Amino acid sequence: MRILKSSPKADGFFMPAEFEPHCGTIMIWPERADSWQGGGYAARRAFVKIARIISRSEQLTVLVSSDQYENARAALPSEVRLCECTTDDSWARDTAPTFVKNAKGEIRGIDWGFNAWGGLEDGLYFPWDNDNHVARKICDLFFKDTYCCRDFILEGGSIHSDGEGTIITTESCLLSRGRNPHMTKAQIEEKLLDCLGAEKVIWLPRGIYNDETNEHVDNVCAFTAPGEVVLAWTDNKNDPQYALSAACLEKLENSTDARDRKIKVRLLPIPKNPVCMTQKECEELDLWDGEPTRTPGERLAASYVNFYITNDAVLVPQFGDDMDKTAIDILSECFPYRTIEPIAARDILIGGGNIHCITQQIPTFTI
Repeated sequence: MRILKSSPKADGFFMPAEFEPHCGTIMIWPERADSWQGGGYAARRAFVKIARIISRSEQLTVLVSSDQYENARAALPSEVRLCECTTDDSWARDTAPTFVKNAKGEIRGIDWGFNAWGGLEDGLYFPWDNDNHVARKICDLFFKDTYCCRDFILEGGSIHSDGEGTIITTESCLLSRGRNPHMTKAQIEEKLLDCLGAEKVIWLPRGIYNDETNEHVDNVCAFTAPGEVVLAWTDNKNDPQYALSAACLEKLENSTDARDRKIKVRLLPIPKNPVCMTQKECEELDLWDGEPTRTPGERLAASYVNFYITNDAVLVPQFGDDMDKTAIDILSECFPYRTIEPIAARDILIGGGNIHCITQQIPTFTI
């Protein structure tokens, strides 16, 4: 594996869309007790269900600590590959490499800088050194060259690509003080275009209310096809999410993509009833640095947009809410040639993210 200092765009590489074919997916086995309640057992059951569906159509690689290797091996399907790797938590979307591809079918990884969603300014844990080395280790594992971009803080959940030159992100995340405060918005945009081989960035103003990642885009808006997105939505004007989603809708309705197409927006409802922490769930979480990581009644950033697309399925979070079926119906329309797989996701959400956050796709490659 070579560590590259050149530019992906200059080298002819770009970020494919998630709905394009994968050769595999990466996940990380959960065990951090201040993230995953009850020692992580409930979260692991959800991870295993997701792993079974993913491994049905593509190669799944799960990173796991030495302490949890035997437990993971016993729980996961035999076709899932395990790799012992030290990490700080289980958010593969944000710590695994972003893979880029060229016209010849070659792929390379991007090793972004990672500081736990905001570093000492507003990050979620410290230290994060192990997570900051995950991307390069994965590139080594797959014998893929990697672009060194550790001077730029970025998580995979903060970007979506349509595979045809358009990137969406949120201002609330990428312009946050804990990431790249030395850079202007224009400089950050130039960096995204250069690293992702893109031509245009659509900046959505906000994300999902109370999303502790500074509102990653993968929780509020996602491409379902070139020129088409779903946007998290509520009709309840008294819900704090309403103003955030309305601002995003206005931006999308007044934007075109890199190929000058008007963007088709489908509104994907958030749960009708806010998903909030219970007293029992809080009691089952370890303290971090002497402080609780969750509080009873805390509203979690529940969104159906945090789905994951595999080669033959779309894994959709479910919250035991009236809107669960509505979300499935809308996404069935978006992905008519894939099976919609509902996943009870509360036990993942308690950790701070959802299905998309715990997965990272590897595009198909020929070289």
